[in-house]
Amino acid sequence: MKKFSNKLAIVTGGNSGIGFAAAKELISEGATVIITGRRKEAAEKAAQELGAIPFIADQANLNDIDLLKEEVEKQYGKVDILFINAGITGSLTSIESMDTENFDQVMNINFRGAYFTLSKFTPLLNDGSSVIFLSSIVASTYKPNSSVYQASKAALNSIAKTAAAELAPRKIRVNMISPGPIKTEIMSKAGLDEETLKNIQNHLIDQIPLKKMGAAEEVAKLVTYLSDDQVSGYVTGTEIVIDGGITL
Repeated sequence: MKKFSNKLAIVTGGNSGIGFAAAKELISEGATVIITGRRKEAAEKAAQELGAIPFIADQANLNDIDLLKEEVEKQYGKVDILFINAGITGSLTSIESMDTENFDQVMNINFRGAYFTLSKFTPLLNDGSSVIFLSSIVASTYKPNSSVYQASKAALNSIAKTAAAELAPRKIRVNMISPGPIKTEIMSKAGLDEETLKNIQNHLIDQIPLKKMGAAEEVAKLVTYLSDDQVSGYVTGTEIVIDGGITL
């Protein structure tokens, strides 16, 4: 019997990148996995490839979160693993030049949506279940032109720790994974061209002590570690950094 047999996992933003890799890993360990995504075609294609259950939902839309909760409750009743993964970087611009549309979009997905995903799903969490937030090392960095993205992840870490304290009486563990540079599509989605992306990647690799970018599959292994109460049952309110040493 696999470690997550008879367990239900939800992965928000599970149709690409780290979410996709985490869903794949959880399924390989026996979990039934629901992945969410904003784009119907992408979510359904990913679900078919993974053997997951797709649900079209935008984490920024609280009505979508309500619909997801209602469907999960009706079909499955309870949740064992909640990986709140969906997020965007938004436009990289200075505080002086920031527009409210970009600010709201980043905060609505990365912070407000993540907050209310946890809020609305808390009654469905089994006692002893695991909640994992995908944060980022940027939560504790202060690079120019990244103020909103950095702030959204710092806010996420704050609520994750508060949630860990609130849910501890039910033996529900809440943890954060903070990756450094990982090879995913998130930078492409920020609207950067191929040459710019390559230059950024080379610049990052030069700064990383291990001289390589991380892989989504490596982060996925941490998700399964934190989901397994047999090996991480004493871990809660913790931020695990996986960054090749770039923040040393």
